[in-house]
Amino acid sequence: MGHAGNRKGEDKEVYHQHRAMVQKWAPIDKIEGYDVRPGLFDRVGANILRDGVSFTVYSVNATSCTLCLFNHRSKKPFVRLKYPDNYRIGKVFSMFVFNLDIEDIEYAYCFDGPYDEYKGLLFNKDRFILDPYARAVAAQSVWGKKMDDAQFFKARVVYNDFDWGDEKSPHIKMQDLVIYELHVRNFTIHQSSGVKNPGTFDGIMEKIPYLKELGVNCIELMPVFEFNEMHNAREIDGRQLYECWGYNTTCFFAPNTVYSTKDKYNHEGNELKELIRTLHENGIEVILDVVLNHTGEGNENGPFFSFKGLDNNIYYMLTPDGKYYNFSGCGNTLNCNHPIVQHLVRECLRHWTIHYRVDGFRFDLAAILGRNEDGSPMSKPPLIQSLAFDPALGDTKLIAEAWDAAGLYQVGKFPSWNRFSEWNGMYRDDMRRFLKGDDGMAHLAATRLTGSADLYPDDIGSRNASVNFLTCHDGFTLYDLYSYNRKHNEANGWNNTDGADDNNSWNCGAEGWTDDKEIEKLRHRMVMNACVALMMSRGTPMFFSGDEFGNTQYGNNNAYCQDNEVSWLDWNDKDRNRDIFELFKFMIAFRNRHTVIRRNVKKCSTDLPFVSTHGYEPWMDEYNWESKQVGVMYAGRENGKDDIVYACFNSYWEPIEITLPDIPGGDSCGVSKQVKGDLDKWVRVVDTYADPVIKRQKLKSLKYTMGPRSAIVLEFKG
Repeated sequence: MGHAGNRKGEDKEVYHQHRAMVQKWAPIDKIEGYDVRPGLFDRVGANILRDGVSFTVYSVNATSCTLCLFNHRSKKPFVRLKYPDNYRIGKVFSMFVFNLDIEDIEYAYCFDGPYDEYKGLLFNKDRFILDPYARAVAAQSVWGKKMDDAQFFKARVVYNDFDWGDEKSPHIKMQDLVIYELHVRNFTIHQSSGVKNPGTFDGIMEKIPYLKELGVNCIELMPVFEFNEMHNAREIDGRQLYECWGYNTTCFFAPNTVYSTKDKYNHEGNELKELIRTLHENGIEVILDVVLNHTGEGNENGPFFSFKGLDNNIYYMLTPDGKYYNFSGCGNTLNCNHPIVQHLVRECLRHWTIHYRVDGFRFDLAAILGRNEDGSPMSKPPLIQSLAFDPALGDTKLIAEAWDAAGLYQVGKFPSWNRFSEWNGMYRDDMRRFLKGDDGMAHLAATRLTGSADLYPDDIGSRNASVNFLTCHDGFTLYDLYSYNRKHNEANGWNNTDGADDNNSWNCGAEGWTDDKEIEKLRHRMVMNACVALMMSRGTPMFFSGDEFGNTQYGNNNAYCQDNEVSWLDWNDKDRNRDIFELFKFMIAFRNRHTVIRRNVKKCSTDLPFVSTHGYEPWMDEYNWESKQVGVMYAGRENGKDDIVYACFNSYWEPIEITLPDIPGGDSCGVSKQVKGDLDKWVRVVDTYADPVIKRQKLKSLKYTMGPRSAIVLEFKG
């Protein structure tokens, strides 16, 4: 029982806020030799003040609560402090414990209360429960090290004294983002990454110059909340498999400590904060992939460490016999629209917004957030509405994965209150089919390229509801999309039954690896066509890390358990597939340079429409079933100059001839209508069939022959 005399790491903000009050505080009671008094009932979690720590937690159905304090890494508490009756207001327990040496302690709770499995009440006064509002989780800070049966999740007390200085978020408009999805460990763990701290937040920091070279201005981090990669860990054919992706959350308020370079007791999270601050300094925003639809506790056969022992029948959706609804596909479903859970979710997102300065959230299986307590979809889900109007979240991006594992599909109709964008799954599916040459897809491709007006009719030219993507962590990588006709998930140990079967992929003539140079050339061209399509589409583009240099997962489209070369980025691919990387870099810069691609500006002097689609002939976009060609043109006027760009896609397996739009002359173009004739000033900047692909070349005619399965990008230069 040491004295917290070291003020070096003290939470100064909280200290100053409560100084006057705390100076008047004095111990009221002594429990098990510790000086205590009622704590801060309105501040959940463990909060450090001048002379001790306030431990606050709440439970609706618990009859009593005991605070258990442990020495670092100890399996048994050195003291149990039961909350007296007068340390409870309503359903909130709060105790201030004086003179704690927080650098050497961990804590957990024990709750007593009724036990009735059929009613979902599972209280057990002898079971240690993790604080759901913990800022750091102990017991597992080394990747791949399994806890023994005597270990369990405990919490640490964390200072909130990180100095943000004059940090400012870039506050980039949604329309102007280029989102780069990545997994913290997989991004740099391969030796080819060349970083000093592979697989960590610091590893990403070392790659900021690369991110700037590529041109992305937003990274979307796959789950960084504390998770247990050893959950369901198993060995298949001599290879160790883990729950690598992090979609089974242990604690919603704590960063994953295995992503830090070393244990930083009582300052967990500082490395992530340092990363976010540095990214902001370099003009890059940070979006977190948050999993608020289920937890790592699983179903009745899963582990028991948090909400099950707190208020199981409140936090989870339960069947009439006390079992777990499984709309998430992961064993349980959070009861998101219960007021208690709503409060938890709001506080979670505020925590990451205020204390970590994140710029937005992508909500995994977000359709679950709109389900009622009986599982039925709600027309106006209170949780989603409260997030849409929460003042602290007013500047954050909110992005919904608008479906769930139980078949609720809400793309284009997710309840948003004009605040939520959506992962556009229709864009992915329709564009994949068009690009590989399926019949009947030209009209849908034109719709997707120009902003999906059928899904977001009021969105063209305003905010971006559509996050366009062809690949993400789920499914094939972009290179594998054109290397495999079917998934190859045998290494996952489920007899290739896991992962999606509807990939809309095409192997270009050989399944997987081939030494056929023509097939490899075609694959590269197909990848580049996809890149051009993504960057020339209205909406916010997003792609998966490694796609920009041809990363492969060897046909595995569900690599959630592969902590090995299957999932790790091999940075040597950047040199092997330099043509792909250079095109990604060019197209991102091209998109950033031309505002007209991203949103409507002023009308150009020639009064062209902001967005138009074209067929083999300009303005003729009545596509038939066999159509394999789509052209799209964006036009506007900015900074006193007209800006007109054109992209065309040929998904046919033979060359085609197209006619480009004949742009009327005008003073702004420097060409009079009388003399225009043969002075058309279309300039080709990209042709994925040409060699080199990226080359500025003035066209001498409105006729252009496109190579088989190719894409072109043009600028009009007046």
